[in-house]
Amino acid sequence: MKKKALITGVTGQDGSYLAEFLLNKGYIVHGIKRKSSTFNTSRIDHIYKDLHKSSKFRLHYGDLADSNSIVNVISKIRPNEIYNLGAQSHVGHSFEIPEYTSEVTGLGTLRVLEAMRFLNLKTTKFYQASTSELFGEKQSKVNAFNEKSIMTPKSPYGVSKLYSYYITKVYREAYGFFACNGILFNHESPRRGETFVTRKITMYFAKKILGSQDILYLGNLNAKRDWGHAKDYTEMQWKILQQKKPQDYVIATGKTLSVREFINECCKYLNLKIIWIGKGLNEKGYLVKNNKKELVIKVDKKYYRPLEIDYLRGDPRKAFKELNYKLKHNLKDLVKDMIDSDIEFFKKKNQ
Repeated sequence: MKKKALITGVTGQDGSYLAEFLLNKGYIVHGIKRKSSTFNTSRIDHIYKDLHKSSKFRLHYGDLADSNSIVNVISKIRPNEIYNLGAQSHVGHSFEIPEYTSEVTGLGTLRVLEAMRFLNLKTTKFYQASTSELFGEKQSKVNAFNEKSIMTPKSPYGVSKLYSYYITKVYREAYGFFACNGILFNHESPRRGETFVTRKITMYFAKKILGSQDILYLGNLNAKRDWGHAKDYTEMQWKILQQKKPQDYVIATGKTLSVREFINECCKYLNLKIIWIGKGLNEKGYLVKNNKKELVIKVDKKYYRPLEIDYLRGDPRKAFKELNYKLKHNLKDLVKDMIDSDIEFFKKKNQ
């Protein structure tokens, strides 16, 4: 009998890649999407089929802020695996909408776990999408964060995810659930949301190559992050639930790059020469061609968070060893994938 998986946040970056991966594994995949006046299924349209046909991929309306909808969907499906990827996932926005972020990103996890308990789904495996934002401060003598590192989040998003992290552990210990946290560090792809910094950068340079004269405004150029490819990370999400016992894992590359260095990598791929002049809020990025400078990047204070995290690097050794996984994509692959996709997108848009 085919396994059934339920994915919250199926219309997002990770949800769409995970749905593809599970379908290729022979699963019947169910996804939860919020009711909206506009279609927001662009990331999964290529795998979605009419419900009246015998499709292995089904969508259901539901909302992590609504217990009844969650119970109703889970009771109908009774899945073998639940991947809770749904969240208000933008860190900067969480300062602007902290209550909504807490409601969905924090209490949403509790609603799914409570539905499992209420429906007595003792054999259903549960994956909670956790985050590097749990680790708010670089600790002395610690160059990378692992599963035992101290957690001090610095945003409403991080605090909400910390609640989800611990409530997952509580249900695992109290009720014997096969419930796991994947503490994923930054992971990007062509499907990354357009408000996230890496996608803002790759979209900007894609438009630049096609003739745009705009300037890109960014926040903290010194922020260092551990950036991987979402395709790798979604495969490891699945591997976490295939282990003999439930555990929590840090998923990362073990390498860091600043926002400025990410921009440099994009320019390198596109054979553009960029130089940086100034410091802090006065720093600017210029493209240089034929001894002429063109201003392309400026720093804008409004893109700084109220509490900045300057350094996040993961230690994925436990995951790589126990999940028996080697990353299939490096940073150059990621940059190429994102920029090529964005160039193709804008070419079609401008036709």
